[in-house]
Amino acid sequence: MYQIDKKKSLFVLIKNSLGIKLFQSLYFFIGHKSKDIYQKGKLSCAFYVSTILKIIGMIENVHATVEGTIKDLEKSGWYKIEKPKKGAIIVWGENKNGHKHIGFYIGKNKAVSNNSFLQKPTIHSLQYNSREIEAIYFHKDLE
Repeated sequence: MYQIDKKKSLFVLIKNSLGIKLFQSLYFFIGHKSKDIYQKGKLSCAFYVSTILKIIGMIENVHATVEGTIKDLEKSGWYKIEKPKKGAIIVWGENKNGHKHIGFYIGKNKAVSNNSFLQKPTIHSLQYNSREIEAIYFHKDLE
């Protein structure tokens, strides 16, 4: 029987996702009109993180929001830690528009998340756009 190596798979998926446009758009019907709820990648951080985690079986579903992703993380065995470890999920507080942000910690004070300006996953400083880190989540399968 085969078992996925979640730790190695997570890091290779993150690395291979850099710069791709796959996570830019997701359409929902709002009334009778189809709308890209991620605005061509401006709001797709939760979609990015939750899709990667869903692929390797570390959460139950793909999510459109940071809050939905956090609920699934907690339900799926992720727990809060004080200092980031490689593979941790970082949740940054709200920006001026009231949007939280979520991404992966990759070590050496760096994170990967969907860049709202470039509209694709990129590597950036742990201090994302001067936002405070609200929470850091980790999973035992990443030890």
